[in-house]
Amino acid sequence: MKKFLKEFWDFFWEKKAWWLIPMFLVFVILGLLIIFAKSNAVVPFVYVLF
Repeated sequence: MKKFLKEFWDFFWEKKAWWLIPMFLVFVILGLLIIFAKSNAVVPFVYVLF
């Protein structure tokens, strides 16, 4: 995982693709939300967001 993040960061740095960082972060946050939404304790907070 650490190597993947390093290569990802190097890609952003070399290609000057800074506009991809917010999109990547949104995907990560949505992925974490889906993972945590499987537990019943988080479900009421997910309904508030959507």
